[in-house]
Amino acid sequence: MSETTTPALGKTLWGHPIGLTVLTATELWERFSYYGMMGLLTLYMTKQALLPGHVEYIIGFPGFRAAVEGVFGPLTTLALASQIFGLYTGFIYATPIVGGLIGDRVLGQRRTVILGTVLMAAGHLMMTFEPLFLFALLLLILGAGCIKGNMAVQVGALYDKDDTRRTRAFGIYLIGLNVGAFTAPLIVGTLGEKVGWHWGFGAAGIGMLISLVIYLVGQKHLPPDTLKAAPKTERGGTKAPKLRKGEGRLLAGLMLLLIPYILVFSAYQQAWNIMVLWEDSSVDRNLFGFQAPVTWFATLDGILTIVAVFLAVRLWAWQAKRGKEPGDIGKISIGMVLGTLSFLFIAGGAFLAGNGLTALVFPVLFFVAADLMIPFVDTVTMSAFSRSAPAALGTTMMGIFYLATFVTNVTVGWLGRFYETLSHAQFWLLHAGISAAGLVFLLVLGKPLTRMLEPIPDAPTADPPIEATLGASRG
Repeated sequence: MSETTTPALGKTLWGHPIGLTVLTATELWERFSYYGMMGLLTLYMTKQALLPGHVEYIIGFPGFRAAVEGVFGPLTTLALASQIFGLYTGFIYATPIVGGLIGDRVLGQRRTVILGTVLMAAGHLMMTFEPLFLFALLLLILGAGCIKGNMAVQVGALYDKDDTRRTRAFGIYLIGLNVGAFTAPLIVGTLGEKVGWHWGFGAAGIGMLISLVIYLVGQKHLPPDTLKAAPKTERGGTKAPKLRKGEGRLLAGLMLLLIPYILVFSAYQQAWNIMVLWEDSSVDRNLFGFQAPVTWFATLDGILTIVAVFLAVRLWAWQAKRGKEPGDIGKISIGMVLGTLSFLFIAGGAFLAGNGLTALVFPVLFFVAADLMIPFVDTVTMSAFSRSAPAALGTTMMGIFYLATFVTNVTVGWLGRFYETLSHAQFWLLHAGISAAGLVFLLVLGKPLTRMLEPIPDAPTADPPIEATLGASRG
């Protein structure tokens, strides 16, 4: 380990500003707490929180249930748990728009991140008190909204725009994020399943407190806050951004590109919801006489995502040298094939098992194919948004991208209701069909969509949003 000092950036560690280490470690523990919570949530609701003798003590639950069923119709306990999961994970991706505005215009990035970590720590710790369940979810949603985006902006602010280390820095940041994602199930998940739900939630809360301490101690190494004023007209109103001629075509193309993205991730995100219940009750998890906790599948997911991103980047570089690298639509289409194949694996396993337990190899094959899909769809779609969004609406379009992720997660919750009415094989075939619909969409409209996304000659592009380097599904 070496530590040097440069006039422009101050102290560096391993060739990067020390602030990158601070932000990566902060994000690692934040993701540790988030993915630990997500891996336990549906299990906890269906096995305890929403059952008679427990649900009656959750403050405000009758009114909350009435509101949810007023929108989605009458729900069984399992369907309600699935919908709550979808709403919780969905709003995680809707609130960063508000958090970004607070960071940009009100508190600054640092204080907004500190607020977010405090809210998330409080939310996780409140999960250990069953009556506070709904308040805990609310604090977690608000806290995540304050952190997402504001953290990534600070990573970018450590480097000049022409600094070639910027991309590598986000690679390091993404690795830290996924380290938190795949270690959480081993600790939080195992404690929750094997010892007690509240032990798991408490561990997630401790992870969030560690994140807060790291951030507070390392503040001196972080870039200064930047507060921006909204542009004003001469009369004092807010100035609307202006589009250049032809940029309407780009906007339409980007909105169409969200359709296959929403379809494939509305299927994939079920891995954190109903699939957890299926793995718990219908998969043979016996490993040499040891019954592996169901949350360990999430650890496999985290490790394979890192491997998949590495392999995809190497593949694209190899193809580029030979002039054979596919375009965005080609890459996304490959991802759709992988996404469809992943669900065909578990549908086939469930069919072969009949009324027995599905062999462990089938969910493992699911995660191999599904995680290979992520860089081909998630990363490429976000890259297209960062490249093709008109300069006047770059940040707005990234907000729309996050709202698409909100839609996918709410849809995941809605789809969960069919788990009780279909056979397991039929349920997973339904998800394979949803992913396949995205592939059909691209096969039919791929060429015109490619033309719609062609850059406008001599048009300035927006600075790529910082989040473009990070996968939304993993971030």
